[in-house]
Amino acid sequence: MEKVYDMVIVGAGPAGIAAAVESYLLGIRNILMLEKDENHNATIRKYYKDNKRVDKDWKGQKVELDGNIYFLDGTKETTLDFFDEVIKAHGVELVTHTEVSKIEKSGEIFDVFIAGGSIKAKYVVVTIGRMGKPNKPEYKIPTNIKKRVGYTLDDCSEGEKILVVGGGDSAIEYAVDLSPKNDVSICYRRETFRRANPINQRDIANAIAHSEVRPILGVNISALEDEEGRVRVVYDEIEPEIYDRVIYAIGGTTPSAFLASSGIEEQDGKPVHDDNYETAIEGLFVAGDITQESGGSIALGLNHGYKIACHINEHHS
Repeated sequence: MEKVYDMVIVGAGPAGIAAAVESYLLGIRNILMLEKDENHNATIRKYYKDNKRVDKDWKGQKVELDGNIYFLDGTKETTLDFFDEVIKAHGVELVTHTEVSKIEKSGEIFDVFIAGGSIKAKYVVVTIGRMGKPNKPEYKIPTNIKKRVGYTLDDCSEGEKILVVGGGDSAIEYAVDLSPKNDVSICYRRETFRRANPINQRDIANAIAHSEVRPILGVNISALEDEEGRVRVVYDEIEPEIYDRVIYAIGGTTPSAFLASSGIEEQDGKPVHDDNYETAIEGLFVAGDITQESGGSIALGLNHGYKIACHINEHHS
């Protein structure tokens, strides 16, 4: 007979790891975690700069941890090491490079569809993050310059003229991080960086005051053009300018197509769920930053996973 897992978790971020670990501690052993990237916590790996601070109380949100994972403030590196240990200590079966296309329920069992077939489970927890699908500009990016347009710092070199687009924490951190060895500008459609946390607001103000980062505020971009292999940025309010590289840090998108194909209703850009993070489909749960207004809180994600595990243990087992 085909194996049926007690629980399949889609996405290996904090909420997914918490759902797995808390369920394990409550006696559920047959758990599989699927991750489309090469390792757990892909958002932290890809979009956080090295040595970036990672706070339990993200953006000042005071969150008391309900479960058994005692997460503390740290850095990108210590956070990844911490979750490495948590996964290892609780026997979580993690399969990477595996993308889920949709989820269907037949009777009491779910089919979790992946390339080449499906995996069966009694319960499914969807914890994919918004940054699995970073926001991209509405205008087209010419093919010839696509390699010069990115969403992380991965392809940046020293000595480049770089434009960072965005006004949140990631955009500011990218700009400040690049500024010692590059000619960096930051473009944001608003006049201030109010969305960013106080530390980043201070850092960008300091970088601007010392002419380390050039601000282009209250300005919108209407197009990117190929200028002999470099990027010509066309602004609405000011004259065009040419850059070696453009980096977008404008947030992520709720994976609406995936949610719809799995029968998960959406309202105001978020999946619909009850107080236990269960969707209208019994046994199918959502957790993590796709359920949050602004996303990003590791502590809230850990609490989501704990609540789901407790609910399954109390009401479904």
